Amino acid sequence: MMRGNFMTADQAAALVKDGMTVCPIGMTLVGASEAVLKAIEKSFLETGHPAGITLLHSCGQSDRKDGIQHLAHEGLVKRIVGSHWGLQPRWMELISRDQVEAYCLPQGQIAQLYRSMACGLPGKMSKVGLGTFVDPRYEGGKMNSRTKALGDIVEVMDYHGQEYLFYQEQPIDVCLIRGTECDEMGNLTTTEEAMKLEILPAVLAARRYGGKVIAQVKRVVMTGTLNPKEVTVPGVFIDGIVVCENPDVDHRQTSSWVYDPSYSGQARVPQNAIKPLPMSVRKFIGRRAVQEVYPGCVINLGTGIPNDVIGSICNEEGINDDIMIIVESGIYGGVQAGGIDFGIGQNLYAMIGHHEQMDYYNGAGVDVTFMGFGELDGEGNVNATKMGVRCTGCGGFIDITQNAKKVVFCGTFTASGCGFDFTDGKLTIVNEGKIRKMVSEVAQYSFNGKLARARGQQVYIVTERAVFKLGEQGVMLIEIAPGIDLQTQVLDLMDFKPIISGDLKIMDGNLYNDGPVGIKRTF
Repeated sequence: MMRGNFMTADQAAALVKDGMTVCPIGMTLVGASEAVLKAIEKSFLETGHPAGITLLHSCGQSDRKDGIQHLAHEGLVKRIVGSHWGLQPRWMELISRDQVEAYCLPQGQIAQLYRSMACGLPGKMSKVGLGTFVDPRYEGGKMNSRTKALGDIVEVMDYHGQEYLFYQEQPIDVCLIRGTECDEMGNLTTTEEAMKLEILPAVLAARRYGGKVIAQVKRVVMTGTLNPKEVTVPGVFIDGIVVCENPDVDHRQTSSWVYDPSYSGQARVPQNAIKPLPMSVRKFIGRRAVQEVYPGCVINLGTGIPNDVIGSICNEEGINDDIMIIVESGIYGGVQAGGIDFGIGQNLYAMIGHHEQMDYYNGAGVDVTFMGFGELDGEGNVNATKMGVRCTGCGGFIDITQNAKKVVFCGTFTASGCGFDFTDGKLTIVNEGKIRKMVSEVAQYSFNGKLARARGQQVYIVTERAVFKLGEQGVMLIEIAPGIDLQTQVLDLMDFKPIISGDLKIMDGNLYNDGPVGIKRTF
């Protein structure tokens, strides 16, 4: 009988040689092969090897301390090709200091690039990224000056008179994956994982180039006892299996939980056990944003304010059964976790692969997406990816916003130190933020307002004191909060002059109340 090749984490780390391209699969800390990543870090710190590797990853894979943060050492990684580093402070520091070559590509394009490579193609063509910083006519996804001197890994191509971007192949030498259990033959399941991710396409991409596949698992069972329909990766594609010695630390379901069956479909919790959020500026912005949904729509939640509050608001307002909430990781319905646990949810209705979710975003397009933003200019361009030297990256932002039918950007009007009070049905600004977010020109094009207007997208920008809509001529102010002075607290704090609607409205004062505010009644 064929048997899997079982090994220690240190033996697995020894398979990673200098100059190789390493591709770990995960999102936040979900799916992170923590024991193997720690072993690679330990080897480098003790011996100086492996060195000069390329790190290829589709999603942000950390909780600010673990995950691919273990590989954030100058010299260990020569080049990083990824999508998001917002929860990876050491990576943002290395990138800002020019200590690593850094390319940022859309998350979905990387996940789907694995599939293109797996089936023998030289790369992937897509319209996603046109007109953004990923477009080589802008920045080519190069995130620091060290990288700007290097060649492009994205090209502009013409096909039947239409422009596309072509994302070049990135051959994989070692692919790191994680599963719940495997049998003695190595057949691997992901039953207790909180996401499906894009494990099999990445595995097959590595095999196409003769690369090695290393799997970390919780436990081993007898061959023949696994339901074949639950096998995510057949054992014949796995070169090394590491049984995690300390799952409570190195094989957590996600950062905040060792294992909670309600996040992986083995249990459901009573809906009333999910407590409403206390009133805050984030909840207020989320409440106003939720007014943009409608019965039967499919909505996507991005990181930050959207994922942290909108699902909870929909649950509190009793509209969860009237809409379908999804997240880029591939989850449908339920109530979403936020922050360092982004991408998972309780009481889900469905879960599909990450790369398959991106098929929906890139093709049909989601009905409504809620996203955070860092800067907005008068053309409707949005920067959500690079603030000064701090480059968080785009994650799935570009994949999702470029084809969504309606985009609702959510954020405070100013940043850094702003404080608010919500009493008596109005907004009082206690402290004004030090940083203006309404700028004359955004520092990086994460969303191209001109192209959005040409596509006829509905675009809204929701803040605590003002709501804007992107129109044919640019950004239009359509609402202000009760208690806010239009001139001194809105217009004087903008570096561009918005179009002011002839029917400028006052936001609904009910949005400031504690408890449900009746969104279902006006749905």
